[in-house]
Order: sequence, then C-alpha cells, then structure tokens
Amino acid sequence: MRVGLLSREYPPDVYGGAGVHVEFLARELACLVDLEVHCWGEGRSAGVVRHRPWTALDTANDALRTFSVDLSIAAALAGRELVHSHTWYANLAGHLGKLLYGVPHVVTAHSLEPLRPWKAEQLGGGYALSGWSERTAIEAADAVIAVSGAMREDILGCYPALDPARVHVVHNGIDTALYRPDPGTDVLTRNGLDPHRPYVLFVGRITRQKGVPRLLRAVRDIDPATQVVLCAGAPDTPEIDREFRDLFGELSRVRAGVHWIPRMLPRADVVQLLTHAAVFVCPSVYEPLGIVNLEAMACGTPVVASRVGGIPEVVEDGRTGLLVDMDDDFETSLARALDRVLGDPATARRMGEAGRERAVREFGWDAVARRTVALYEEVVKQA
Repeated sequence: MRVGLLSREYPPDVYGGAGVHVEFLARELACLVDLEVHCWGEGRSAGVVRHRPWTALDTANDALRTFSVDLSIAAALAGRELVHSHTWYANLAGHLGKLLYGVPHVVTAHSLEPLRPWKAEQLGGGYALSGWSERTAIEAADAVIAVSGAMREDILGCYPALDPARVHVVHNGIDTALYRPDPGTDVLTRNGLDPHRPYVLFVGRITRQKGVPRLLRAVRDIDPATQVVLCAGAPDTPEIDREFRDLFGELSRVRAGVHWIPRMLPRADVVQLLTHAAVFVCPSVYEPLGIVNLEAMACGTPVVASRVGGIPEVVEDGRTGLLVDMDDDFETSLARALDRVLGDPATARRMGEAGRERAVREFGWDAVARRTVALYEEVVKQA
C-alpha cells in the first residue's frame, strides 16, 4: 500500500508530542507499507518530501502560510493510495488529497482546535481558519484516530456530525529502547544541576495548554531542598513568554536551585534528565494523551500530573504516579502531591519501576503501527 504521511513536524524539526508521534510511527510504518512523508521544511531525502510556505506570504497570518504548505503537499500526493494527516497544520492537505485523487483520508487527532481557545492569542483571526480546516477534514475523513479514549469523547463532542463508527482509538507509543534509565550524570552537571539534590522536572513548550504559569506558582512552596528544573521553550506568543519570565524571576528570588533550560536539548540529554528526576510534573490544562508522561515513565520516573484528557489512561494514580484534579485548588494540590512523592523515596522508586513496566508492556510503537496499518486496510477495503 502506498501511503502519504502528512505532518508539520518531522526530524530534525520536532518540538511537540505530535512530532514525536509521527517520527516513531513513520519509522515503524516504513517496514509495513510504501511510505512517503510530507512535512514542513526544505529539500528532499529518501522517503521524505519537505514543503515550505510560499514566500509571498512571509508576512501573512500563520494560518494562511499553513494553507500554502497544504496546497504544496496536496499537489505532491499523486500516486498515493491513502493519505494520513496529523494536526490541523496538515489536515487540509489530506482533505484536498482525498478530493483531488479520490483516495481515503485518515486523520489522527492529537488535539482539537475548539478545546484550545488560547490559540486565538497566537493566531488572531487565523484561529477561525485553523478550526475550519480541522472541522472540514475530520468530518469528511474516512477514519479518525484518537490517541486516547478521552480524546475520542472530545472528538465526538466537538464534531457531533461525525459517525462514531469512524472514530478509532490507537494510543500513542514510546520507544523503550531509546527512553530507558541512563545512569550518567554529565548532562546534569553541564546544565548546572546539583546531582546530589532531588529535583522536580518539567519538559514542554511554554503554552497555556501546558499549564506552565500554574506550575511556577505551585512550586514556590514545595520542599525547599528540592531543585526545580524547567526544560521549557518555544513560547506561543510574546505575552506568554513575558508572563513566564516574570514568574520565573519571582520564583528564583524566593527559592534556590531553580533552573531554566530554554533550548531544545538532544533526546539523550532529556533521557538523562528524566532518569534522575525525583519526580516528573505535567500540569497541563488540556492533554489528549501526554506522550511526555510515557517518556518519563519509560525512564523509571514517577509522574505527578493533572487529571485531564487522556493522562489517566497513561498514569495510574497511586501506582505509577499521582493525579491532581484540575479545580480551583489545583496549584495547592499540585504542590502537596509533589511533596508526597519527594517525601517518600521508597514509594517513588516503586512508582518509577511500575511506570517503566507499564510503558514497555502496553505502549510499544510496533504495536501502534500494526494497529494503524490494520485500519488503513479496512478503510481502503471500504472505499
């Protein structure tokens, strides 16, 4: 089967969970189908075609620039028997490919524009365009993949015109050979951390979705012996960037051992930071699954996360970590949950071991790819 896999992110330009998903899914799919990846970027390599926004739109709204990439991708899909798009950045390309070439279109929904109203802060009027492209593609898709059961409910809630029989759950995966405990500590010392002091770790983008401002307020009052490490970059807007910097400055003035790593680290560095964290924290206000929690679990680290979206399908409350309700007392409850894990190293170690076991047992990418190809075959047969 000749498949076109469509995504904004693809190595080396991966900055979020959807990009990680596409990277590893593509690696496994290439062993099962004739795969061609279409993504943003420059140039062409074996099995990968990169597309850039039209230069005439360099100063235009980002949504229009995205649509120009989608047109370029759609024009290049001739000969594909099925197209599979990821995120609104590529959904329109998949939809146009379906119409242009008469082939099935599969959509994987990693998040939903109606549930991310803060994106209007980043895209302005382009937010209406991103929502339109997502709705158009999802409602017309031959199949929609939800990365969690909670995500499936969200999809059907946002798009009630969609036939529930066309929405399938295929969980995100994790490469447990790459994400595994690393005993080294050179990355810690290179980034100014004290390897003899416990630390709470956050890894993610500076966005409203990831709940970073709430985290910065919550950790003000956790055990003062604990370091706070923020691998946080790619702010959505200048406004959220300024808010983050202000809160980081305030936090640094009231407690010692606060570290901000604003650059994107190599995967091996992130693995080592995950391995040695006393606890990984995920304070997201919206998370269809939360692949970063799987990464932490695969490295043997307990997770404290908000009880939203698909996170409870990954983090087993009381077994691989602790879940915190997203309510008015969230920041206080988050701080107390972090202190519970920090204050009980034996339980934290057991949670970390259970998390690694769960990641290996249930979230391998080879299984994700096989389930995805089985869906492709079903869709093509019905077309």
